[in-house]
Amino acid sequence: MDSFENMTKRISEYWIYQFVGWGLYVFINAFFAATFEKNLSTNWAWRLLVFVTLGLIFSHLMRMVIHRSHVMLKPLQKQLIGFVVITLVFAFATGIFETGFRDLINLKGKLEVGMDNTKLGMLNAFYWFIFFFIWNCIYFIYHYVEKNQKQQIDTLKLEGLVKELELKTIKAHINPHFIFNALNSIRALVDENPVRARTAVTELSNILRSSMQAEKVETVLFEKELGIVKDYLALEYIRFEDRLKIEYDIDEETLGLPVPPMMLQTLVENGIKHGISKQVEGGIIRVTSRFYQNFHELKVQNSGFLNSSPNLDGFGLVSTQNRLQMMYGSQSDFQINETKDRMVEARIRMPLGVQLV
Repeated sequence: MDSFENMTKRISEYWIYQFVGWGLYVFINAFFAATFEKNLSTNWAWRLLVFVTLGLIFSHLMRMVIHRSHVMLKPLQKQLIGFVVITLVFAFATGIFETGFRDLINLKGKLEVGMDNTKLGMLNAFYWFIFFFIWNCIYFIYHYVEKNQKQQIDTLKLEGLVKELELKTIKAHINPHFIFNALNSIRALVDENPVRARTAVTELSNILRSSMQAEKVETVLFEKELGIVKDYLALEYIRFEDRLKIEYDIDEETLGLPVPPMMLQTLVENGIKHGISKQVEGGIIRVTSRFYQNFHELKVQNSGFLNSSPNLDGFGLVSTQNRLQMMYGSQSDFQINETKDRMVEARIRMPLGVQLV
């Protein structure tokens, strides 16, 4: 149904352009004839009518030939050759037909009387070549531009679909990681401290709720993301107790900024898994949020060492880089390195006040 409506719309647009174009030709001829000639003969009006009628008919037939020969689908060089050949053929055919028809009904102009029909036919064919050449130029340029625009739109739609699928794949990969340790911590608390166990269940439910919502949105407020991180670290504190020290250095003005959901959570989780859990004496997790020039800078620091050949995927490097690249392009930055004070630092910088890619 939609394709039929589109075809009908295109046909109606084509005929509008046809009548407007040839109608403009009639208007220009009538204007100059009325301006420079005192007496307009009936013969002149009939010749103009025949010319415009033939122009409409033969240009439409030419369009049918272009469509059925699929000229527009061929490589550009073959399109140009087809363009010239079709123009020549229809110019010659229309010129000969016009000459014979006007001779038959005696509609020759003053300068044409006594002229040999062969010469007159070639002269008319030359004029028709000029008109059909202009007509075809307009027609080919219109469809060439339309085709390029459609390709650009299709390309953008495809890129958007690919990015959406990639983001969903990344989110599905990173969201479940924190669940298992949290469940083990809660299980250990059920008999030992039921009140804290109930609080832990609430914290876990908040994290799971946020995880499900992350599939539906591209960004969340940093304040909400930070709340989830605090719930996660509270659960991990149950497991590590005094071995885990938690520090926050948060610029309150950054709380209203948008951030990718679960990204900070992933870096904190990796800091626990690959840093704190491997230290016998435990260590520190420090979360920092601040403005850095025209960027929102997030840092997650944890006690430990960055091995010479670290498990990059374990540190969330691949997924984090992919998400930042898809959402912010080359304007974002992600680095992970070891500081001088025996800390591993994961740093994200996201541009302020820009539209997502």
